Amino acid sequence: MKLSDFFSQNQTLAVAVSGGVDSSFLICAAKKAGVSVKGYYVKSLFQPEFETRDVLRLAREFSLNIEIIDADVLCDKTIYENPPDRCYYCKKLIFSKIIDKAKNDGFSLVCDGTNASDDISDRPGIKALEEFGVVSPLKICGIAKEKIREYSRELGLFTAEKYAYACLATRVVTGQKIDADILKKIEICETKLFSLGFTDLRVRVTGDCARLQINDNDFSLLTSRHETVSQILNETFSDAVLDLKTIR
Repeated sequence: MKLSDFFSQNQTLAVAVSGGVDSSFLICAAKKAGVSVKGYYVKSLFQPEFETRDVLRLAREFSLNIEIIDADVLCDKTIYENPPDRCYYCKKLIFSKIIDKAKNDGFSLVCDGTNASDDISDRPGIKALEEFGVVSPLKICGIAKEKIREYSRELGLFTAEKYAYACLATRVVTGQKIDADILKKIEICETKLFSLGFTDLRVRVTGDCARLQINDNDFSLLTSRHETVSQILNETFSDAVLDLKTIR
């Protein structure tokens, strides 16, 4: 099925928007196709501020109707405890809010940005989406990430070259409780490091030790700014190490 066919068959839909490449393209493509579409973005401690800014920018630049929904994800004890399937419970909480809002707005079909190249074998959150009946048009239509970036460029989306950015909770080692303090530490460090010119990175945390993971292309920058990077991490965490397994 072509995406245009999907839109022809579904003239009214809601889109769960994350601020990333996939969902940004999906909602913009839907609007361009003449679909009656509304986006829903769930703002929580798991999302860095720049994602919220990008969602608001997207709505402004493309005249999109996107509602911001606040969610206290840490009120759920299971999410706070951070088990291996934490993402399942988090997605259940988030999408229950989106579906309720969408239903009240008259939308029966809720879509997300999962694409054809996403590896869903290690994504517990996908199970929650399936249980809720959330539809993934990009996956259904066989559209992979590189094609989405290509189509995004054609639409003039500023998200076309944006790196994938999993929520801040993914930085905390499984089994370590997640609280607002550790999430803020991670966000502060990543924000400062990005300001140095890094294109993609993660500050992963075990206890009070930060493990920096970067993109292959950023090693020369790391070498030249080593002291500054070390200072940023060590003024926030008790210890910091470099992960030699880079982000692919």
